[in-house]
Amino acid sequence: VQLQAFGGGLVQAGGSLGLSCAASGTVVSINDMGWYRQAADNRRALVAAITSGGRTTYLDSVKGRFTISRNNALKTVDLLMHSLKPEDTAVYYCNAELIYDDGQYRKAGTFWGQGTQVTVSS
Repeated sequence: VQLQAFGGGLVQAGGSLGLSCAASGTVVSINDMGWYRQAADNRRALVAAITSGGRTTYLDSVKGRFTISRNNALKTVDLLMHSLKPEDTAVYYCNAELIYDDGQYRKAGTFWGQGTQVTVSS
């Protein structure tokens, strides 16, 4: 099982960026999916999460600016970011709690994407 993140980059303050993450491999089902971020010298923090039923949770500082969505059939989760601020600069990681087949048993696991840099210049 692998999560691969796409998107990110450099944008001026006030601009927009989109992130996408796709799960691949022997995935049976996906429960919660989310995006975390880690700025320099900071802990990894939850930015937004979405359940399999579509219920969303956001970090207070991104409410109204970021939108998380998912496509259960394609096993993807997206993060659309508007009105970006310099303090949004961080490495962003996608995350999924899922059920996978290891060839013999079905198991539950938490998986992370490789991280993608988002830099917002002032």
